[in-house]
Amino acid sequence: MGARSSPGAGETIHGPVAYPGAGAGGCEAFPVSTRSRTVAVLLSSLVVSATVLAGCGGDDADPSSSGASATPEASETSTADPVTDGATAEDGSTDAPSFPGNADPDTAEASSDALATVSDIRLGRHDGFDRVVFEVGGSGTPGWDVRYVDQAVSQGSGDAVEVAGDAVLQVTLTGMGYPYATGVEEYAGGPLAADETQVVTEVAFDATYEGTTVAFVGTAGRTPFRVYALESPARVVVEVADVG
Repeated sequence: MGARSSPGAGETIHGPVAYPGAGAGGCEAFPVSTRSRTVAVLLSSLVVSATVLAGCGGDDADPSSSGASATPEASETSTADPVTDGATAEDGSTDAPSFPGNADPDTAEASSDALATVSDIRLGRHDGFDRVVFEVGGSGTPGWDVRYVDQAVSQGSGDAVEVAGDAVLQVTLTGMGYPYATGVEEYAGGPLAADETQVVTEVAFDATYEGTTVAFVGTAGRTPFRVYALESPARVVVEVADVG
């Protein structure tokens, strides 16, 4: 008699079906008997058997065979550029003077038509130095006298000014005017600091008095610095080199 492709009604079918055993990762085979089942029921039983077999293995299963890893691998992350701060990225110049080999005072004369007011102060980190920018509005180009001092003292009142840092760089801008004379609102912010800087610890704005405006730059030491002016908008830039 030829082979049959499927069992007939009323026939008994014997086959091993795996169920998890008592041991970890073990399976035991038991006979299954079905009576008066249709071919569709048989196929359903076989699918169930295959599913149970797939579940065997218990703790011996290799987690790496799973399509998704249980612990995702750490991906590479890009970090922000640590040497250029966005606050002062546009305030530098390729024509800036070189840093001197000492920490002597730096001075420059104001233009004859200078009458300006500090409108903003910015602080940022760059490769090898920290930058402090004094943006001014009004007319002409301010002059400056920038030097290290033993103590920060407010002009006019003579009161001591608290500035964080091991050294104090006093920035005196000349050719300056009061807001009512220049039509420019004066900077009114408190002490300025930035997490990214390495040598400048704080910038404290003092006041404008008799044509000069003073601010104090706290630093980590008396390191070399350079000063230069930029236009559009008018700015006086002070850059302090890293500690040796």
